[in-house]
Amino acid sequence: MQTARIIVTGTDHKKVTSFCEDVLVVARKSGAKHSGIIPLKTKKMCVPVRRGMSGGGTETYEKYQLRVHKRIIDVKADDKTLRRIMRVDVPSEIQIGIELRN
Repeated sequence: MQTARIIVTGTDHKKVTSFCEDVLVVARKSGAKHSGIIPLKTKKMCVPVRRGMSGGGTETYEKYQLRVHKRIIDVKADDKTLRRIMRVDVPSEIQIGIELRN
């Protein structure tokens, strides 16, 4: 049996968590061993933008922030289970990566 590490990234933490739960439901139904949803640190990308168009006056800034959430799931499964996991619908805002290990 191979171990598949599934890395899920996205900007909306609710969609990332719900997708991970869908993957775990498939793994539980097939009887595969898994280690649950492991959350990684949230990456925060901040961009300060100056409000005023002209250079005169006081300097005021707006700060925009993008947060990227990551989760990891390890599943020990056979080929059938991995095919079922790959069939789970992935929302457009979420990126997934699957690494196979022996």
